[in-house]
Amino acid sequence: MKNRFDKENVRHDTADERGLIVGRNPVIEALRAEKLIDLVFINPEAEGSVKVIIRLAKEKGIPIKQVSEQKLSAMCGGASHQGVVAMGACAEYKTPGEILDIARQRGEDPFIIICDEIEDPHNLGAIIRTAETAGAHGIIIPKRRSASLNQTVFKTSAGAASWLPVARVSNIAQTIDSLKKEGIWVYGTDGSGENYTKMSLTGPIALVIGSEGFGISRLVREKCDALVSLPMKGKITSLNASVAAGIFMYEVVRQRESR
Repeated sequence: MKNRFDKENVRHDTADERGLIVGRNPVIEALRAEKLIDLVFINPEAEGSVKVIIRLAKEKGIPIKQVSEQKLSAMCGGASHQGVVAMGACAEYKTPGEILDIARQRGEDPFIIICDEIEDPHNLGAIIRTAETAGAHGIIIPKRRSASLNQTVFKTSAGAASWLPVARVSNIAQTIDSLKKEGIWVYGTDGSGENYTKMSLTGPIALVIGSEGFGISRLVREKCDALVSLPMKGKITSLNASVAAGIFMYEVVRQRESR
């Protein structure tokens, strides 16, 4: 769960501290200068040079999200946004192939974490932090409906986002198909799966962690080779996504070290 103190701290951050680029000309110049940008927020009612921003963003494959004037004002603390706000990235994204190359260079079986629509940046940051300490070779996230490498993720990861490569892909299901062709077994984390301690998690694997509210999407679940679950002994039937991810990741560590 989000900590209420985290919410308060984020609320008082300035736009600069949150990695936001505010206003039409600053966003246009950032796009033209090849700055790392995760997402562009646009008021659909804005006109004029906003069309230039949309074109540049599409050319560079940067997602565009339409939001209200009120939302933009809230994001940038009332600064003059002119209908446009961009969110900068804290690190350069890699490709799934580059993550696999890292495993090969180390002479290790690939260990990849796939985040299926993890939208809370605190959760994504915590997952990156645990993945780095557990020896994972990289994280894969979708371009849409996901937190990205923004300032909040970077801070929550305690710097791990600087060390662990993160790939951002257009389609998680298709990426899973590609990983399977590379000999990687894909395990989804889902309440309907088998107890995680009874599943062999050695060898080249990818763990899929589902979203905070809905878990793994249907199509992604169908792509998994197997599903694993955590035993729930209390009245609460689910865990925070980052907490669950940490338990699964360290089971992989335990099994690999006991081979």
